[in-house]
Amino acid sequence: MWYDKNVELYREDVNPMERYYQPEIECAPVEKIKEWQNEKLVRQVRHVYDNVAYYRKLMEEKGVTPDDIRSTDDLYKLPFLTKADLRDAYPYGLLAKPLSDCVRIQSTSGTTGKRVVAFYTQKDVDLWEDCCARAIVAAGGTNEDVCQVCYGYGLFTGGPGLHGGSHKVGCLTLPMSSGNTQRQIQFMLDLQSTILCCTPSYAVYIGETLREMGYSKEDIHLKAGIFGAEPWTQEMRRDIENSLGIKAYDIYGLTETSGPGVSFECSEQTGMHINEDHFFAEIIDPETGEVLPEGSKGELVFTSLDKEAFPLLRYRTRDICVLSRKKCSCGRTHIKMSKPMGRSDDMMIIRGVNVFPSQIETVLLKQGYTSNYQIVVDRVGSTDTFDVYVEVTEEQFADTVRELTLREEELSGAMKLMLGINPKVHLVQPKSIARSEGKAVRVVDKRKLHD
Repeated sequence: MWYDKNVELYREDVNPMERYYQPEIECAPVEKIKEWQNEKLVRQVRHVYDNVAYYRKLMEEKGVTPDDIRSTDDLYKLPFLTKADLRDAYPYGLLAKPLSDCVRIQSTSGTTGKRVVAFYTQKDVDLWEDCCARAIVAAGGTNEDVCQVCYGYGLFTGGPGLHGGSHKVGCLTLPMSSGNTQRQIQFMLDLQSTILCCTPSYAVYIGETLREMGYSKEDIHLKAGIFGAEPWTQEMRRDIENSLGIKAYDIYGLTETSGPGVSFECSEQTGMHINEDHFFAEIIDPETGEVLPEGSKGELVFTSLDKEAFPLLRYRTRDICVLSRKKCSCGRTHIKMSKPMGRSDDMMIIRGVNVFPSQIETVLLKQGYTSNYQIVVDRVGSTDTFDVYVEVTEEQFADTVRELTLREEELSGAMKLMLGINPKVHLVQPKSIARSEGKAVRVVDKRKLHD
């Protein structure tokens, strides 16, 4: 029988090695979780209606008032929010608190150059870090661990989120950020890091570099890794676990809702527990918007139940997945989401960065090129390759090789400013990009990302 003195819960079917950061929440009865969600949703809808004119207008257009929302059963009455709304409302249109109450922003790239900017009060930051702390503890983290955070810092949510969660747990936190892999490994060896947080592809690269430096997994002290921000397969999980001698855990999040920690894997690793006390999840038909029953495959929609500064209601993530409340051996009672199985839009994730074809098109048109282009994404080893082929006019193609090379470099630089990552640009002759029924195939993704 399992017992934790911090929570009045007795369970005979729980993994005795499992630990919790906030057991009274993570292991709460489902009825209690729903009670919290109902109370928070009613309060949140009123908060948004009173303070966010953009969303109030959407509610009015749909004929809904806060009085119509009495529980999560009424959530379907509310309008959706999409990435387009975030773009239209940029930068302050969805802000629900005075700027004087906000202590931070985080950001990701937008589809036409306008970034998604999320605002945080101190309470928002604290709750976000709690979510990340739960993920770290679920991976076996304690205040005796050394947590090496190799996600990017700055506007990207990966580094700051896991950094704050590590502090909450009491780990010795190494804010390494990404890059300079040999230095990463040297710190890993010298400080005996036990938990690694980064993108899965970077974890694979660390393993490769470790071997190139003459070390093996027996020379390091890692026991677990928390990986997210890009799709990864079960095959990649096994590769990481074998090369680093660890157990690899998945984590999920969006800048729009807070960042990593919206959901996370436990020891069972059959899906990611959603932090339901903070986020209410729905699965909808991406075509009709109809809410689907548990176990159905569809588009994931999130409502932030207690975020103060940037509270999104019914935000369409465009990620396709399945929700399940099947009993979990870890003892946590929060619903699980599967790994995302694809997208309901044309977004790609390349090296952990969200990329839309429309962003490429925006750059091309601004630089005076046509919109005839093709994006080719592949994976060599553990690294995504990103090539953009652009048709030029007959006159441009007649330029010297040196002139074309300079044009390619300039265009690549402009795309990096838009996207945050650097594609390899190839200028090609007119009508050389294959058409299908007269229309260019915009994206060719050769990566094998099937579980």
